[in-house]
Amino acid sequence: QVQLVESGGGSVQAGGSLRLSCAASGYIDSIHCMGWFRQAPGKEREGVASTYVGGGYAYYSDSVKGRFTISQDHAKNTLYLQMNSLKPEDTAMYYCAARPGYCSLRQYEYNYWGQGTQVTVSS
Repeated sequence: QVQLVESGGGSVQAGGSLRLSCAASGYIDSIHCMGWFRQAPGKEREGVASTYVGGGYAYYSDSVKGRFTISQDHAKNTLYLQMNSLKPEDTAMYYCAARPGYCSLRQYEYNYWGQGTQVTVSS
């Protein structure tokens, strides 16, 4: 099993920045890809960004490309999401996820999920 714990959410004004963190523990050697997803009230969960553990190509949704950056500290088993130029439409619960296979932004392909951290962007 893999445990994921997110932190770093909060409230910010439009144009501001936040950095989310996701600490992974457990059988993390089985994980090849980690990603961030978000779900706004009344909407489906959507993929935001994903990347291969240990480095490699990163994938971003069109809605965040150029504003968000996914990164990791392999020594700390921690995944990050730097969010800049935040917009009110970025308001959502943000989830960290992981899977043994290749990276994607399709939520149904991910096996492990954190509890989420709330991000609220006011105009």
